[in-house]
Amino acid sequence: MGWAKAPGSLLDAVAGLGRKTADIRRIVITHAHPDHVQGAAELRRHTGARILIHDADRAWLEAGRVPAEGRSRAVGRLIDRLPKLHWTPVTADGTVTDGDLIDGSDGLRVIHTPGHSPGHIVLLHEPSRTVLLGDAAFNRGQLAIGPPALASDPDLRPGSLARIPDNLNAVGFAHGTPLTGSGVDTFQEFLRRAS
Repeated sequence: MGWAKAPGSLLDAVAGLGRKTADIRRIVITHAHPDHVQGAAELRRHTGARILIHDADRAWLEAGRVPAEGRSRAVGRLIDRLPKLHWTPVTADGTVTDGDLIDGSDGLRVIHTPGHSPGHIVLLHEPSRTVLLGDAAFNRGQLAIGPPALASDPDLRPGSLARIPDNLNAVGFAHGTPLTGSGVDTFQEFLRRAS
């Protein structure tokens, strides 16, 4: 659901698809960082949807900020002190764990990928072999993992990347252009090098 202004864009997109806000029944959060959760309270208010997050990030979501121990480097901790990077605290309706199949999702599997945050998850839509990466990797002109200063435990990221399946048809990024076709092959090679 992104930054604080993201719910408006998301709801416009839903309407553009001919759907109603009530059609959104679950919001699965990949991790509790401001650019992924600032709009959570507003989106829930408009949709009534249940909010799900990995238990390791639940306290962050409910506190309305990343705690000091949530970043591995001083610059990350300094950035998180800025009020602009806090959010309206949100109580999760439930938690997800590694291997869970999201109820009613038609095949959306949770893969726990800690490192960027303790409870970071990737979502694999098994029928289409599409993976939604959250911030496990970025595609801003080139494939990369994020800056260590913004991660809770950068050393865990390679092992987490190794957990992402290698038989994919599409890759979606929270930050960057999605990949299909030969771009997926490039992503798979990136995973082999990074993990």
